[in-house]
Amino acid sequence: MPLPDLTLQRLDGSPYPLAQLAGKVILVVNVASRCGFTPQYTGLEALYLDLGPAGLEILGFPCNQFGQQEPGDDEEIARFCSLDYPVTFPIMAKCEVNGEQAHPFYQWLKKEKPGLLGLENIKWNFTKFLIDRNGNVVDRFAPTTKPESLTEQIRALL
Repeated sequence: MPLPDLTLQRLDGSPYPLAQLAGKVILVVNVASRCGFTPQYTGLEALYLDLGPAGLEILGFPCNQFGQQEPGDDEEIARFCSLDYPVTFPIMAKCEVNGEQAHPFYQWLKKEKPGLLGLENIKWNFTKFLIDRNGNVVDRFAPTTKPESLTEQIRALL
């Protein structure tokens, strides 16, 4: 099933309709500011700067469900993403990715591309989903997968 017709919410509260991403390759990542994988923000931004002009969009979703590693509110997260790890790709409002309160976009992502052994739950921060230009989830990557290792796979979809 292709990309759902949802409107997300950015950190600043403004709407972000997924429809505006039609025809783009999308990398979706649940992020956290106090995680061992937080330095991946640097690799994500490098990917975005390199491949964004060719049609890559990266969406970051702050989540506090793993070790309470994203305890701040949207304002604190925005400050972190502009000072500590400056990024220019869109960061959405903090949300849950697992459980009954999981964001509808994450419900869709997990159903489209379950993890190891068919389990849908996200295991930790910086799990990544890759969506092709037609809105299909083509791959799911573990938190240990570094953004720079995805360059060739993303380039092939562009």
